[in-house]
Amino acid sequence: MEKGILLIMDGLGDLPDRKGETPLSAAKTPNMDKMAKEGILGMLSPIGKGNVPGSDTSHLTLLGYPYWDFYCGRGPLEALGSGIKLKEGDIAFRANFATVKDGKIVDRRAGRIDTADAHKLAKLLKKVKIVGVEIIFVNTVEHRGVLILRGKELEAHVSGTDPHALERVPQSKALKKGSEKTARVLNEFTKKAMDILGKARENSKRELPANAVLCRGAGTYRKVEPFAKRFGITGACIAGGALYKGVAEYIGMDVLYVKEATGTKDTNLKAKAKHAVAALKNHDFVFVHVKAPDSCAHDKDFECKKKVIERVDKELIPALVKTGANIVITGDHSTPCSIGEHTGHEVPLLCWGEGFRVDFCKRFNEVACMYGGLGHVDGWDLFPILVNAMERGKKVGT
Repeated sequence: MEKGILLIMDGLGDLPDRKGETPLSAAKTPNMDKMAKEGILGMLSPIGKGNVPGSDTSHLTLLGYPYWDFYCGRGPLEALGSGIKLKEGDIAFRANFATVKDGKIVDRRAGRIDTADAHKLAKLLKKVKIVGVEIIFVNTVEHRGVLILRGKELEAHVSGTDPHALERVPQSKALKKGSEKTARVLNEFTKKAMDILGKARENSKRELPANAVLCRGAGTYRKVEPFAKRFGITGACIAGGALYKGVAEYIGMDVLYVKEATGTKDTNLKAKAKHAVAALKNHDFVFVHVKAPDSCAHDKDFECKKKVIERVDKELIPALVKTGANIVITGDHSTPCSIGEHTGHEVPLLCWGEGFRVDFCKRFNEVACMYGGLGHVDGWDLFPILVNAMERGKKVGT
């Protein structure tokens, strides 16, 4: 059976600058250009044409789990990616340590508190008790964390307590009937957390004390059909960021630990390549994620994004090509450096390997992909295309 690799360069798509270049077109990418000559190109709309993808909905869809059927909210995915074991019906939130003064948010990240200090404060929150609900708070990296509510009659349709702005901490509200208990519990947790953190010795000398926890991205965890059963192939994930590992965990892929995979601009791409090659020995499919292009684009740093793409071409691509697997290279959304946010623009797509046809394109960039033989592909069609190339496509009808 043929093997498969999906390489997602987060935020890969871009818009041309005044010179008519994007980071991808300006980058020196001899290896990906060679793949373009030997493969087939197209343009990808991860969650449908013109729709602006979140990284969570996009990755689910690109991995064969269309978001409209399988999206459970950002909170559970972040929790799973942080190594937290969830139970069916758990309500999970993304959380931040923050600095609040007189009820108003002064800093949403508590001065980007050090991870070790944040861990100490997280332990204090074990004191928070609410009748009828189990409270689980886990700090992950720096100011970031996850809040889990476990109990009966909980629904995730509530507003968060993080307004994404320097204003008063809002009260959570039920957005649908049946979620009133969840909103009440979240508000009670927020108040009790502020009381405990406000008295914490660890905060006494901090210019920006981590004296509050702000929550957002509520979701309800549920089990879904496992990846191996759904597609008849085994899969592994290599990523640095919690969200991407969480998506893979959610759908039942093996999440492999790579020490040097940081999810930041200094991530070790050669280590990712080494582990991806090794994973193909006992897995049919490997999903490799690189976060840095998106991080650069959010900083509106064209040169940074270009250099990251060049690093991927030099440090990651050669090892993947040597496996002989069918390889798909794309992004989960466009993040133009001129805008610094996700947009609904299509993303360049490259498919290479024995399971794909060959078109007449010679380079891998946005303009070349517009002329590619794959045409314009919706995100929910991408994984079936790769599975077909792996000779594992399922016949429809007789």
